[in-house]
Amino acid sequence: MNRLFLLAAPMMAVALGLVAGMPTDALAQDAAAAAATPAPTLSPGDTAWMLMSTVLVLFMTIPGLALFYGGMVRKMNVLATVMQSFAICCLVSILWIVAGYSIAFTEGTPYFGGLSKMLLNGLTKDSLSGVIPETVFITFQMTFAIITPALIAGAFADRMKFSSLLVFTAIWSLAVYAPITHWVWGPGGYLMGDGVLDYAGGTVVHINAGVAGLVAALVLGKRKGYPKENFAPHNLVLSLVGAAMLWVGWFGFNAGSAAAADGRAGMAMLVTQIAAASAAMSWMFAEWVIKGKPSILGIISGAVGGLVAITPASGFVGPMGALVIGVVAGVVCYWGATGLKRTLGYDDSLDAFGVHGIGGIVGAVLTGVFAQEAIGGTAGLLEGNAAQVVTQLYGIGATVLYSGVATFILLKVIDVVMGLRVDEDVERDGLDLALHGESIH
Repeated sequence: MNRLFLLAAPMMAVALGLVAGMPTDALAQDAAAAAATPAPTLSPGDTAWMLMSTVLVLFMTIPGLALFYGGMVRKMNVLATVMQSFAICCLVSILWIVAGYSIAFTEGTPYFGGLSKMLLNGLTKDSLSGVIPETVFITFQMTFAIITPALIAGAFADRMKFSSLLVFTAIWSLAVYAPITHWVWGPGGYLMGDGVLDYAGGTVVHINAGVAGLVAALVLGKRKGYPKENFAPHNLVLSLVGAAMLWVGWFGFNAGSAAAADGRAGMAMLVTQIAAASAAMSWMFAEWVIKGKPSILGIISGAVGGLVAITPASGFVGPMGALVIGVVAGVVCYWGATGLKRTLGYDDSLDAFGVHGIGGIVGAVLTGVFAQEAIGGTAGLLEGNAAQVVTQLYGIGATVLYSGVATFILLKVIDVVMGLRVDEDVERDGLDLALHGESIH
């Protein structure tokens, strides 16, 4: 106690000195201003919308992403794939309340939040985050934390140990996802302070997950037999159903990020629909021209690419901006998931980088082009603010660098300690029986 007093005494003296030196009228003015500022009160309408949005975003992972990914793998790995999404949902939910929320959304440094709300310390049913219950905000942001590592799993489908996946997810969520969330959305986050625009997670979720997925695919190496053997999806109906669930859930993802039932949320909903539809069509037509036939896998991948690209822009752009973002994202993501992957020779199994990484980068850059001051308070290139594009590139670069390097180090350490990849026999015969003792008959 004596040591604590000695440490605190100088700070107390400084504070008292400052107060004593302040003019009486200044103190009175501050007190009057504080009294005049109304305390935030609960908004039932906004709370109802955020409750619905939270459910929609959770719906994106289970069952949406689980089915989307599950339908795209071979039959012998479908249970292992859907198990990954479900287990990640459970694991990250626990980690979010233990430390993830505190790291992301409490005051600390510009790069890392504090630990004052570990285990949700101090939370009550009456705690508010703006005009909604803090409990709702915590759960809403938890669903973002859940889907991000689940997206990564698509890059290394068919070949990672389940135990290693759990360890990787746990550490990555706290050491990579939560800090980047703090940079962009947390109090005092440095990317937010530098003016980087990311309305609903283009940087935090999609670029972050896409880059981590690419690194994971490179570290683990190609699937046995890739690309010579047939790795065709075993059930595209499941993938289409999953993609449709992702699309529906994405309205909670984007429009819910307004944290209010207002006009900005309505605009975010509209532009989300426009971008998804236009990207689906542009991917479909690009594939039709190049391959001669439009595929189900193509059109649903295009829709997801458009949803990814509009995510950072959804609270800043209008309908015409969304249309262009969708068209560009569909074509560029098609190239990323096919041409780029073939040219560079990496095995991104389910195109986590090709769709989410590249789509997120496209969306983040074009946010700087099409942002409208009347919608989101910040002008973009078309309104005379060319510097916003540079700022967006800066945010992309910071995310790519940190996510890529941290993911690489983490995977290498796990590989040394416990191994990353299943045995060759397990990979050949399928993960379902070997890892989980189950199979689809």
